[in-house]
Amino acid sequence: MIRSLLRRRQAASGLPAPDACTPGRHALATRRLLFYTPVTRLDVWAAISAGADPDAQRWQGNQADQVIADADTRRALLQMGPNGATPRWFIRSNPEMAEPFEPSPEMPEFMVCVRRDTGRYAGYFEINTDKGELGGNLAPDHRGQGLGTELFLAGAEFAHRHAGLPTVRAGTATANLACRRALERAGFVPAPGPTRHTLPDGRELDSVWYRHQGTASACARL
Repeated sequence: MIRSLLRRRQAASGLPAPDACTPGRHALATRRLLFYTPVTRLDVWAAISAGADPDAQRWQGNQADQVIADADTRRALLQMGPNGATPRWFIRSNPEMAEPFEPSPEMPEFMVCVRRDTGRYAGYFEINTDKGELGGNLAPDHRGQGLGTELFLAGAEFAHRHAGLPTVRAGTATANLACRRALERAGFVPAPGPTRHTLPDGRELDSVWYRHQGTASACARL
């Protein structure tokens, strides 16, 4: 009953309904977050903004062309949302942001994340289904609130119940204690893996690995 009421409420709001997946597109929810395959280019750019700030890049080390470098642009995108939280003038001025996003079979499974209470963009997770590896980010003003645990819980659920993976792994820097705590609270346990990781910008970090196991099944997929 709760799930069906949630599905009706999400459908009425114009947002994807949790577990109402279609081929190539997925949606699921935790208590405070909604995750779904991006629908528009705005979804993608806002999600990328969530992990493009210096604190996040300390651990990711992406190249300049892989992030949104301008802090004002990042902040503006992250003040928006897919339903009612994006000013109409922004879409009129940037019509390309309303263009549909079509996921490619070659891409990792990428899920944008929004806060269910505000409708604002909050982050993303992605899963490389070939390697069975999970990664993700929260926007700066959504950190330190326990949402990282919900993000990794959703990532594990997606891996098992949507992508059909019995095991999903996640690696992080040894010094990234916030990420490690979130993984552990989401039920991930230590696992063997490379002890050093080279970032795209050439820096090397000590790393630790975790895994999450569950019953594998698959929803509507390509």
